[in-house]
Formats: sequence, C-alpha cells, structure tokens
Amino acid sequence: MIFLNDFLKGIIIGIAAVTPGVSGGTFAVILGVYSKLTSAIANIFTDFMGKIKALFSLGVGIAFGVLAFSRIMQYLFVYHETNVKFIIIGLMVGTIPLVIKDANKKGFKGSYLIPCIIALSITIIFTILENNVINIMPEASSGLIATIIYGLIIGFGTIVPGVSASFILMYIGAYEILLDALVSLDLMVIIPVGIGFVLSVLLFAKLINFLFERAYGFTYYTVLGFVFGSIFAIIPRDILGQEILLGIFYLVIGFLVSYYIGTKYSQ
Repeated sequence: MIFLNDFLKGIIIGIAAVTPGVSGGTFAVILGVYSKLTSAIANIFTDFMGKIKALFSLGVGIAFGVLAFSRIMQYLFVYHETNVKFIIIGLMVGTIPLVIKDANKKGFKGSYLIPCIIALSITIIFTILENNVINIMPEASSGLIATIIYGLIIGFGTIVPGVSASFILMYIGAYEILLDALVSLDLMVIIPVGIGFVLSVLLFAKLINFLFERAYGFTYYTVLGFVFGSIFAIIPRDILGQEILLGIFYLVIGFLVSYYIGTKYSQ
C-alpha cells in the first residue's frame, strides 16, 4: 500500500512538472512528501541503498507521470487551457489546510508570516512581469551545454516550490525540444538533461534540507508563500460568463479530488 501511495503521488508530481505554469515542487508540498524527498536526496550517500528504496516508488511514479502525460498535458493546454487551470487551482486549494498543518507541526510564530508574505509578493511580481515581458529567446539549442542547462532548470523547478520549470523552458523556447525528446526517447537529449537535473536536485535539496533542519517554521512558511503565489500565477485572465461558471465547476472537482487524496493518503 505504501508503494502504491507513493507511486500515485509521484505520478501527480510528474504531471505537474510537465505542466506549464505549475511547479512539481509545489505538488510535492501539497501531497506531504516534500520534506521526505529533500531530506532523502540531500543525504543520498548516507545509507545509499536505503534512500534508493525509500524514493523508488515515488521516483518511478514521477518518471511515469512525465513520460505518459507529456503529450496529454500539451494537448490539454492547447485546447482546454482555462478548464485545466481551474482544475489545477482546485487541486492546490483542496490540500492547503493539510499543508498548513504540516507547516505548524513544530509550532507556530507570528514572525513566520513575514517570509511567507515576502515569498508570495515575489511570486506575484514575477507573474506580473512575465505577463508583460516579450520573449527574447525564442530559438533554443539542443547542444550538449544547452541540454544540461535545461536539466538544471528542471531540477530547480522540482525542488523549489512555486517555480514552474515548464514555464521557464517555454519562455526560452526549449519546452518543445524536451517534449519531443521524451516522446521519442531521444537519449542524445535525455542523458545530458538527466545529468543537469541530478546536479541541480542534489545541490538545492541539500540547501533546502539544511534550512529545514535549522529553521523549520521560517523555511516551511517561505515555501507556503511560493505555493500561494503559484495559485495566483495560474488564475486564468480575460474570461467571461459561461467560462467562469464552467471554471468554477472544474475548480470544485479539483478541490474535492485533492481534499480526498490529502486526507486519505497523507502521511
């Protein structure tokens, strides 16, 4: 049951990782596996086989989610972007009470709200800037150095909540390159991306795990600020009438699904 539990969570994180505007790290927080994931990766060389066993089902789920849903998410975002965004918002909102409970498990201080507000503000500012900046890098490279950098970006988005690696890759014109490589299993692209991903994940997981150990409350509330900001970032703009009503319907569905998953499978 534990294997299936982590496998399903991994699938959701994997889908989030390939969804433009959504952060895999955010859903790791929402599903209650974020601190477990960062701690295991940060200390991967201590009891290496034990860590591999602990992360295996989650990792398989993430890989499956990325590989199986890459094209599906691309299709949905092209033809049903607004509805998908409302479902994602519902998924995120539905488990916020459980995330806050986890953030407060070592106690709460009013001062924790300061980094939360700062992180929220940063996310909102960047969202506004993203909506007003012209893409200046539409042509991406598929060379060795470039693909390693793409891997670094994906790792950063996986570990740091609120950062959408897919959105950054779309912004620099690399999203389609990586999507095609995943679907066709192009190892000349996938291997260097994997190298960059592993380096990035190891580096940032160690940093975040250090912060969790030294300042759990401040760190978790900073993460929460990025999570709240992520919700603002994907709210559909310029929609009217029937689209709003339909969006609310999908939001409620997402909320009920995530609330159920959060209460039944959180650990």
